[in-house]
Amino acid sequence: MTMRVLMIDDHALFRVGLRGLLEQRGIEVIAAVAEGSEGLAIAESEQPDIILLDLRMPDMSGLEILETLKQKSIDIPVVMLTTSNEEQDLVEALRKGAQGYLLKDMEPDELVSALRDIVKGKNVVAQELTDVLARMVQGDIHDTDSAKDSPFSELTPREMEILCLLAEGQSNKVIARNLGISDGTVKLHVKAILRKLNVHSRVEAAVIAVEQGLRQNNKLPGE
Repeated sequence: MTMRVLMIDDHALFRVGLRGLLEQRGIEVIAAVAEGSEGLAIAESEQPDIILLDLRMPDMSGLEILETLKQKSIDIPVVMLTTSNEEQDLVEALRKGAQGYLLKDMEPDELVSALRDIVKGKNVVAQELTDVLARMVQGDIHDTDSAKDSPFSELTPREMEILCLLAEGQSNKVIARNLGISDGTVKLHVKAILRKLNVHSRVEAAVIAVEQGLRQNNKLPGE
């Protein structure tokens, strides 16, 4: 029987490209839409075998769509297909009901194999993130709600790492070299850190980090 897939992703080129790749491999893409609201309506009416869902979209995030599917009692396996390899994104997606969490840079044939496993009832997580899943199962990763009183509760693990380095007075260039990423990527992370901490400069962010006793390789205060 042909697998029927619904794709919800706001990147038009990605939708078109992936649709072609899946259809070449005998998978029917019943719809490939950009907006969560449209995707939810199609999921409810067409009942696909599986939903491929992007994490970050402008109208509704993938996590919000997961919650809405649960509220509507739409019991269809959902696979997050994203560029984010952040631990917190994986944990939240799985806790909200995703049956799979895959990265967009994977090989098409590997994706098809993962989709077939998920339709059979298996949970599938990108190879790079299996250690995070293992720690989650073992209980080493705690629910983010328990850390809401921390000023850092919304930061991803990578943002926490960069904030530690900011607190040590390191420049973007030095941080980039230490972490093996580009200056531009560091700038994007710093921008996100400032927004989440509700401050206007890296100095303010560093001050908060120092006040909270945040240091490289240290746990958050109160953990």
